[in-house]
Amino acid sequence: MYQSDFCKLSADRFVGHPMASWEILYNAVDTERFLPAARPGDGLVILVGGTQDVAYRLSTALEVLARVVRRRADARMIVTGRLHWGDDPASAPAEARRWVQRLGIGDKVEFVGPYSQVQAPAIYQRAHLLLHCKYNDPSPGLVVEALAAGLPVVYSASGGVPELVGDEAGIGVPADLSWDRVIPPDPDAMAEAVLAVAADRKRFADAARQRGVDRFDVRPWLRRHAEIFERVLDERAG
Repeated sequence: MYQSDFCKLSADRFVGHPMASWEILYNAVDTERFLPAARPGDGLVILVGGTQDVAYRLSTALEVLARVVRRRADARMIVTGRLHWGDDPASAPAEARRWVQRLGIGDKVEFVGPYSQVQAPAIYQRAHLLLHCKYNDPSPGLVVEALAAGLPVVYSASGGVPELVGDEAGIGVPADLSWDRVIPPDPDAMAEAVLAVAADRKRFADAARQRGVDRFDVRPWLRRHAEIFERVLDERAG
């Protein structure tokens, strides 16, 4: 069982081709809990979700916001999760504050810290789109949750994320495939993508919600797991 085509590509490269049957089963979301809601009426709210465990994810996102603000002064950003990276993780929050001040966006960024799954739907409902800067992310649950909540996604078109978002629910910034190094997305290209999604947000948001419901709802995911487990148990019993 692979979480994306990219996961299978990676496993084939580093582990070898499977000797048994296999299939792709993407991460799932409870689409009855992660729901769209009336978004804030003022401005453009960009969500940087998950845990900030590598520096370039947040530094790139802040660079994107600084560029967007030049053309949309009403833009702001919500950053979730623990700030925790590098050889001295305890220094990460101070480093993040320095980036914000250097870019002149101190009044545009809200750090909300770690959150639980119970709190997650309300966080998504505060934003207009998800900005996902991670390179070669295999199959992030963050993205399928955002889709279910009606958030279009602007992302590095690498890893398994293009499979999740598709052509209608967001915009990916092209990225070369490398197994040996991280290639952060270009902030200028990401900013242009954010502005393009914002200009046609309802269409992207409707497509995001529909894709979340059609492809990633947890109920078919659970049924498929039950079918596989039952088949395996029957084969072993036989």
